[in-house]
Amino acid sequence: MAQIELVMPKMGESVAEATIIKWLKAEGESIEAEESLLEIATDKVDSEVPAPEDGILIKQLFNEDDVVKVGDVIAIIETDSAAAKPTADAAAAAKVAVEVEKAIETVSAPSDDLPKSSSEGKFYSPLVRSIAKEEGITIDELNSINGSGSEGRVTKKDILEYLETRSSQPKQTASPLANSSDVPAKKESSALAASRPTAPEVKPMEGDEMIEMDRMRKMIADHMVMSKSVSPHVTSFVEADVTNLVLWRNKIKNDFMKREGEKITFTPIFIEAIVKAIKDFPLINISVNGTTILKHRDINIGMAAALPTGNLIVPVIKRADQLNLVGLTKTVNDLANRARQNKLTPDEISGGTYTVTNVGTFGNVLGTPIINQPQVAIMAMGSINKKPSVIETPEGDLIGIRHKMFLSHSYDHRVVDGALGGMFVKRVADYLEAFDINREF
Repeated sequence: MAQIELVMPKMGESVAEATIIKWLKAEGESIEAEESLLEIATDKVDSEVPAPEDGILIKQLFNEDDVVKVGDVIAIIETDSAAAKPTADAAAAAKVAVEVEKAIETVSAPSDDLPKSSSEGKFYSPLVRSIAKEEGITIDELNSINGSGSEGRVTKKDILEYLETRSSQPKQTASPLANSSDVPAKKESSALAASRPTAPEVKPMEGDEMIEMDRMRKMIADHMVMSKSVSPHVTSFVEADVTNLVLWRNKIKNDFMKREGEKITFTPIFIEAIVKAIKDFPLINISVNGTTILKHRDINIGMAAALPTGNLIVPVIKRADQLNLVGLTKTVNDLANRARQNKLTPDEISGGTYTVTNVGTFGNVLGTPIINQPQVAIMAMGSINKKPSVIETPEGDLIGIRHKMFLSHSYDHRVVDGALGGMFVKRVADYLEAFDINREF
């Protein structure tokens, strides 16, 4: 018998740690290769960690809700495999767990007098509290940071981004985090809490069913509220005649499937038009950091996808401008399929610079989408419907049946004015209307 170490897997370049949500196997239980051992969550996506080989789970080195760094040993598995990497016995395995805990405490744990959570229930990890103490961040400042982590948790990335912009803001006069029990801090916290709008309390009526939000729905809710509070939203609408596009797709879709083994939908065609328009208006492809505008080089298009649970996720097509229509189609289909199977990596849902959502999939003619922060714009593509329309010809105007759709463009009015926002959505419509019905694929 041999023992192998199961480590926290690397889940993407932007992910350094993950939270253990649930152990799916108990110590002493038999496991099979590729069988899921535990569920983990990063700030971006939930996933499962499979067993590398058949064996027995003899030691769990971390508990549920523990935050674990990538590469740390999280479990010891006993296996018959001769190729397994031997480790120490169970006593030594327990020693490893203690050493890992001590290392984490040494690196990130502040003194015991720092609160692990605020009066509003926001949890602060040892690492976040340690950074806050070192930088003299007050408890009220920490409470004001919009957390991007699980259930609004403030992550290392959140607090470091706050520190970057903090120097340009007025200094807080409240006491530092280590002295959060002082009266001045309490008074300011109460004043801030009183100024925040609170949701009305809803009392259930007879026959009502109580449904608790799942973790992802809570994250979506927090993200949407944060976006509306950060960005003044404006939405511009344009109706586009996409008859040529529809006729072209109907003509080639069977041959496309035979040649490429992929179904071509309207989404990659919409994305292609958006990418072209971004090249014409690059100041749509930006983010805001305090009073600084970040103009992105890469065009990374997020596409909102509905999950079987009813929640939404936004996988990202990196450098979409470097893909032709076939490449966009394959990428869109792949990301959409793996999104529905919960198999996306954290890197595949991060780094977006512009987002598109196809509300027409649900039969909606238009929508007013909420910006996916830290982006500054998002476009909703409505359903395509046949309509009687005036057709201009050299011989005069005619009435004909055309395929039309609405484009809804929501943008951040801090940095995108009506002229730019309106011209951009009109340019997307122009590209869709000018689609070549004789185009080769």
